[in-house]
Amino acid sequence: MLQQQWWHNAVTGVHGVSQHHERVLQFAFRQWLDVLSPSNFLLSNPELLQRTRDEAGHNLIRGFWNLVEDWERLANSRPPAGLERFKVGEDLAVTPGKVIYRNRLMELIQYAPSTAEVKPEPILFVPAWIMKYYILDLSRQNSLVRYLVDQGFTVFMISWKNPGKDERDLGMEDFHVLGPQAALQAIGRIVPQRKVHGVGYCLGGTLLAASAAAFARDGDDGLQSLSLFAAQTDFTEAGELTLFIGESQVAFLEDMMWEQGYLEAGQMAGAFQLLRSNDLIWSKLMRSYLMGERPPTFDLLAWNADATRMPYRMHSEYLRKLFLQNDLAEGRYHVGGHPVTVNDIRVPVLALATETDHVAPWRSVFKCHLLMDTDVTFVLTSGGHNAGIVSEPERKDRHYRMATKHESDRYIDPDTWQ
Repeated sequence: MLQQQWWHNAVTGVHGVSQHHERVLQFAFRQWLDVLSPSNFLLSNPELLQRTRDEAGHNLIRGFWNLVEDWERLANSRPPAGLERFKVGEDLAVTPGKVIYRNRLMELIQYAPSTAEVKPEPILFVPAWIMKYYILDLSRQNSLVRYLVDQGFTVFMISWKNPGKDERDLGMEDFHVLGPQAALQAIGRIVPQRKVHGVGYCLGGTLLAASAAAFARDGDDGLQSLSLFAAQTDFTEAGELTLFIGESQVAFLEDMMWEQGYLEAGQMAGAFQLLRSNDLIWSKLMRSYLMGERPPTFDLLAWNADATRMPYRMHSEYLRKLFLQNDLAEGRYHVGGHPVTVNDIRVPVLALATETDHVAPWRSVFKCHLLMDTDVTFVLTSGGHNAGIVSEPERKDRHYRMATKHESDRYIDPDTWQ
């Protein structure tokens, strides 16, 4: 930790070095320090040395066979060890529901309330298309969908299809039309003349915010409220992911995606793991291959291993229009052939962010206060991008802060708010 702080100080505030290049240097040095951490090596890790003495080296033998098994699983595109016991429909995504609409991009699932008294307004979830929808319906004790139907809500969930080569030309406009717009039209046929609470998670939240702006532009008042979970509407401070996203990197990705028609989830997973390499890479390698221990498995890990692909055109447009050009925040993003601005949104907004999110940093999510001319309730909760969102009410180790900025209130910067 002292070395990391020393290197951080050494590369920060250097005259003539841009902030972006400072962050690149900080990231690079942190990666090297994580790699060279004494805990990663047998002779410099006291706990590992003691374990090896106590077990007469059997931990290293187990670790070797763990390594062999992991390579075999990787070569055969099988999930990590221990995750086979999680079955979708049995252990995961267990809340009863039925598909009531489908198109070439998604299926819409309806979950009926389990109570005698039914809330009048349904809820529509728009999850990110990079992963499967059931992060919001994991196990029986860890399901936001089940919690809501037990409160009397009718819940609708978009389940994005896993695209192949035939979907290579689907762009962001298709995701708007075939996603939230098509879902709301289908909901209107089932529960007519009812406004809908829209909830978007991660990329799904960004998509839903842009769609809500288009609805407001066109005078469509079908939404009752808008909730954004770990979703950014301004990408100027989008965290360390921006270190991997520049013109040259996007051009390289476009060339790679052009060959296969999509981006495989595994081709992007490495970038996410590097953001927390000490936790997601090196400590796991040490435990599995030197300690000879298999990490515990749980529902969120099983979901994380069940990733999807992203169509060529959509991912290219997403990176260029949102990450590189920040079109949504600056009024240049188009839906239906015309520009939209989230400033047009008039329904109340809930923006939920997490303290240690490495994908959508909370200060970046907080920028919605600058863009939206409506009541915004901001919630900052403990945890990261996934575990901070999927957190059942009984968790005693969780905490959160919440405040509402009304339309007439003055702006408060995130550090003062905190």
